[in-house]
Amino acid sequence: MTLDGTNSWVLTEPGATRSVVIDPGPVEDGHVDELDEQTGDVALVLLTHHHYDHSEVAVEFAGRKGAPVRALDPAYCHRADPLADDEVLDVDGLRLRVVTTPGHTADSVSFAVPAERALLAGDMVLGRGTTVVAYPDGQLGPYFDSIERMRALAVDGEVDRIWPAHGPVLDDALGVLDHYLLHRRQRLDQVRDALARLGVDRPDPDDDELPRRVVEVVYSDVDESLWGAAELSVRAQLAFLASR
Repeated sequence: MTLDGTNSWVLTEPGATRSVVIDPGPVEDGHVDELDEQTGDVALVLLTHHHYDHSEVAVEFAGRKGAPVRALDPAYCHRADPLADDEVLDVDGLRLRVVTTPGHTADSVSFAVPAERALLAGDMVLGRGTTVVAYPDGQLGPYFDSIERMRALAVDGEVDRIWPAHGPVLDDALGVLDHYLLHRRQRLDQVRDALARLGVDRPDPDDDELPRRVVEVVYSDVDESLWGAAELSVRAQLAFLASR
């Protein structure tokens, strides 16, 4: 699910002493101790979304550094206000712009780094493969809108590369985002075909059996260890189709 683990990003403006740390990570991978050892003065801790593999050690790490934690969801903030769309964060000359990108989760945000023409995308885009739309918190309609918004940044030349929360850096942002849109639309077509084969006219994403039956048809080429994650995306796809 996390590929190589969670990427915790440490950003510092050249010549400055204070850093911004994004997605401090989970407990089990030793993120908090490693970040503590490798960072000095931390001005701000940011979360791309609430999933534990990104947020679990945030408050502990921030407490060690005397820094606030900010996220889109107020429940995951610590000594700070929630993030706002298009808000510009400035730490000693390091500028980040908040881009709300719901879809993987309702509280997913990305951070544009203008100096690097990069978009730190959390789990909306992975370094390998494609992400999960984590139904019911994640929804496919907002996901499509967010990918289109991210793609517009690439088309306008604001973003050349994507820094994901899992896996390697992606240097062709526009190509990756085009692939994401194409892949998800193809999956939707495959889900429609599977429903027709199963004789289902109006899908119910909360049906106890239907999502797994669709997974067995649509994701037959995917290792069964990932079918649980695939089922979340299928539920999101079924909800999307039912709403239309």
